[in-house]
This record gives sequence, C-alpha cells and structure tokens, in this order.
Amino acid sequence: MTLLYHTPLSAEAQSDLGITPPAPLAMADRVRFSELDVLNHVNNAVYMHWFERLRIRYTQDWGLSRYMGSGGDPRIVIRSGEIHYRQEMVMDEDYVVTCGCTAFRNTSFTLAQTLWSGGTLRATFHCVLVLLTHDGAARFPIPDPVKSRFLAVDGARPDA
Repeated sequence: MTLLYHTPLSAEAQSDLGITPPAPLAMADRVRFSELDVLNHVNNAVYMHWFERLRIRYTQDWGLSRYMGSGGDPRIVIRSGEIHYRQEMVMDEDYVVTCGCTAFRNTSFTLAQTLWSGGTLRATFHCVLVLLTHDGAARFPIPDPVKSRFLAVDGARPDA
C-alpha cells in the first residue's frame, strides 16, 4: 500500500495499517530530522504539534471554524488534555494521526486522538475543547449540524 501524506485516509486504509477501530479522520506523514531531539527520537512537544495539525483540520472539515480570525467563527480552546507517550518515534518513520469526537455538550466536546506507526499505537491525546464567542467573552453553542455529524460520523454521545 502506498501511503498518501496529508490526505484523509479511508476506514479501509486505516484497517490495512493496523489502526483499529478506524477513526473519523486520519492522516499520514513522516518524521522529519527537525522533529528530533538530542537523543535522536521525536521530541515530546512535536507530538502535540502533530495532534494540533489534525485537530485544526478536523474542526474545519466538521464545520466548526475556518480559523479566519474574524466573522462568526467561534474561538476553540483546549480546556484540558492528557497525553500518553507509549513508544518512541525515530527519523523517517511513517505515522498516522487520528481524531474523533467521543462526547459533546452544548458548548464543549471531547476529542480522542491517536498516533500510530507500523501498526503500533505510539501515543494518545484526549482533550476537552470549549467554543467561545469571537471576542472570548462568552460560550458559543455547538451548531446542530455539527452535533448531528458528531453522532452520525464519530459515534459520539451527548453528555448531560
């Protein structure tokens, strides 16, 4: 299988790579030299960058924000997050980052993100994101079409 970088991977492609269960959004890339630390493995902070890059794409694709800096788009901020580093990554490894909503409320939602390489789970990141008005003064409600997509595509559950 030829791995396509920076292109959403189908559920079938994810399964072929050993990613189970497949996620609503997954994209591949390769470890670069600039992402290594003095121990010659990927710096811990880089994982957060990889997760962020896919999280931004996810919120754009799901219709939450275009990140244009103006207009009616909400600000999306991380309220809390927890990362688990399971196995180191090294130069030239292909990897896949996944993203999907697991639960949502009126103005916040929980994302589960994973990082896979060679069919092995390398890291996980779970975070709660909060939507704020453009000026940050108040909470912003998750639009109904996005909630519907969370339910239908992600299999998320509404939290009370």
